[in-house]
Amino acid sequence: MRERRLTRHVLQFCRMSHTLTIRITEELREWLNETSRRTRIPVGRLIREQLEAARAQAGSQRFLRHAGAIEGGPKDISSRKGFSRS
Repeated sequence: MRERRLTRHVLQFCRMSHTLTIRITEELREWLNETSRRTRIPVGRLIREQLEAARAQAGSQRFLRHAGAIEGGPKDISSRKGFSRS
């Protein structure tokens, strides 16, 4: 008995024409490949979706531009005199 081969026809309207090349760690590449395999979503689509999500959240996380900008001070600010809850 001959095996029937199913072919899938997908119509895509692709407005994307820009290619971006980035270097990623081996760990990130493995994560992307595993996630792609598990979800059956192409790696490129996973990356585009994450970039879109980051862009959507950019306006709501403006405070993050200051993260790590302040140096010095106690490691645990709650340990300063008058602020501990002991």
